[in-house]
Amino acid sequence: MKHISILIPKGAVALGCIEGSFRVFTQANEFLRAAGEEPMFNVQFVGMTDQAQVYDRLFTVQPDTRIADLRKTDLIIIPAVNGDMDEVIADNEAFLPWIRQQHARGAEVASLCVGAFLLAATGLVDGKKCSTHWLSEPLFRDMFPNVELVPDRIITDEQGTYSSGGANSFYNLLLHLVEKFTYRDVAILCSKYFAIEIDRDSQSAFIMFKGQKDHPDDSVREIQSYIESNFAERITVDQLTSHFAISRRSLERRFKKATRNTVTEYIQRVKIEAAKKGFETSRKNITEVMFEVGYTDNKAFRTLFKRTTGLSPVEYRKKYNREVPLPARN
Repeated sequence: MKHISILIPKGAVALGCIEGSFRVFTQANEFLRAAGEEPMFNVQFVGMTDQAQVYDRLFTVQPDTRIADLRKTDLIIIPAVNGDMDEVIADNEAFLPWIRQQHARGAEVASLCVGAFLLAATGLVDGKKCSTHWLSEPLFRDMFPNVELVPDRIITDEQGTYSSGGANSFYNLLLHLVEKFTYRDVAILCSKYFAIEIDRDSQSAFIMFKGQKDHPDDSVREIQSYIESNFAERITVDQLTSHFAISRRSLERRFKKATRNTVTEYIQRVKIEAAKKGFETSRKNITEVMFEVGYTDNKAFRTLFKRTTGLSPVEYRKKYNREVPLPARN
């Protein structure tokens, strides 16, 4: 039997991660019992103290045990934690050496959504791939430059450490863990029971590019605003250097440092974000949307769109555009 330790952190927590983890593993046990097999998971809530934690001023979660009393576990689940991440990590600092100690004893560790900040704070994913909510990408990169962040991924599996992408994609990681510790049929049953799409591996289609403007370079911010206001035009790096009277080398260096994108990448991401909006909200065909965001090469546009979103333009439109029926004629 695998001992599952679901952490009960201090501060603001996505309660659904705690409740969802408990339900998935306990339901997997029920499916095993129904098949005449022994349950696989012993699930416990684990806190730094034995005091109940109150979330959202309404919901109380009582730890089953304290980290000081739990000598050995097999899998640690870190739920999503919210708020100022420096404060969150400081408030839950006692968990960090315990997680490292358990990992050294053979325990595996899984973070759900922005629980990745606590996982990264342990140092266990330095030099490894890690995912988190796409909206937290800039902050995570700033705080943990030694971690290889892969914000487009739903799941990472790095030899004993796991992470999941944004929000409810943590369910996909839970299914992955159920399959790993039991077998495929149990994961499929859980997938059907909870109505979760199994084997989903990318959150690219959900990412909304906002532009990284939380930096001190005013000139770069001005260039970003220009790109975002003129995305329908054919913008080149040379045009920007001329328009803003800056050398190409200086522009590329400063832009990359401030935004973590090259100028060309930034232009592409702004254009694709505009194209996504076009597919979501209009009946215009692919060529019309392509022209509106400043592309003329159909193949290049489709290739870039799929590389960015994980979906073709047609697939994206079908997924996100519910066309309003035309009014009936009398």
